[in-house]
Amino acid sequence: MSKPEIIEKTPITIVNLKTELKNIHKRDGELTFRGNKTEEYLNDFVKLSKKDADELTVKLNKLDLARLKPQFITKVVDLMPTTVNELKVILQGYTLSIKTEDMNKIVKVVKEYVK
Repeated sequence: MSKPEIIEKTPITIVNLKTELKNIHKRDGELTFRGNKTEEYLNDFVKLSKKDADELTVKLNKLDLARLKPQFITKVVDLMPTTVNELKVILQGYTLSIKTEDMNKIVKVVKEYVK
């Protein structure tokens, strides 16, 4: 049995995961049981198109907030918080402190993409 080697750990959004699953489905013809369950979940919960998710990620990166790492940006894009309180709930699981004014900036950018 082969041992897979982790080359790089990069957080991806659920929108990108959905795109990758589509590519795998096209390539292999069908998905595994877990792949199918994941695809069902993603079909229910993905809120953005790939283009919008990529634009939102770029805009959040352009805010240039020192403590906002790619893994946090990915989480924000996945969950789309529309209030500062929702953003606090999302980020409370991490050892991260962001000023309220910076949180307002993040929420303002996210609101542009909420339908």
